[in-house]
Amino acid sequence: MPSNDLKHRVTTTTATTNDVNRTSRGKRMLMAKRGLKSLAIAVVLPLSLTALSAYIGSSSSSAHYASRSPFWFPPSWALHLTCPASSFLMGLSAWMVWADGGFHRNPMALLLYFTQLLFTVLWDPLVFALGATRLGLILCVSLFLTQFGCMRLFRPFNPIAADLIKPCLAWVAFLSILNLKLLFV
Repeated sequence: MPSNDLKHRVTTTTATTNDVNRTSRGKRMLMAKRGLKSLAIAVVLPLSLTALSAYIGSSSSSAHYASRSPFWFPPSWALHLTCPASSFLMGLSAWMVWADGGFHRNPMALLLYFTQLLFTVLWDPLVFALGATRLGLILCVSLFLTQFGCMRLFRPFNPIAADLIKPCLAWVAFLSILNLKLLFV
C-alpha cells in the first residue's frame, strides 16, 4: 500500500523557535555591547587627550593674555572647556563613520582624523603654555583644513557624521581669529 510508504514530517516546535529567537537576540545584545564599548573608546580617548592638553595649556601664561585681551575674548575656562567639547563631537563623528565601514573603504579619512586630533592636542599647550602664537596660528589653519577634509570624506559614508563637524569648524575658525589677535597682543 502506498500509504505505508509515507513519512511523517516534523514541524518546528515553539521551543526550537524560541531558542532561535533567544540566540538572535543574544547576538544583537552582544553586538550592541561591542558597539557601546567602541563608542566609549572613540569618544573618551580623544576627549581625555584634549582635556589633558587643556590642563597643560592652562598655565600662568594664559593669565598674561587675559589681562591684555579685548572684550570679546572668551574666558580661559570657556576656551579650555570648548576644545574638549569639539573633540567629543569629532570622536562621535569618527565613530559613526567607522561603524559604517568608512575607514576601511577610505583610509585617508582615518589619516585626516588622526592628524586633526594631533593638531587639536598640540594647539592649547603651544599657544598658552609656550606662547608660540605664530606656530599656533599655523596649527589652527591646518586644523581647520584637516577638519574640513574630514567633513568632505565623511559625508559619503554618513551625512550626519559630516554635519557634526560643522560646529567644530566654526570653533576652529574662531580660534584662528583669536590666535591672530594674540599675535598682536
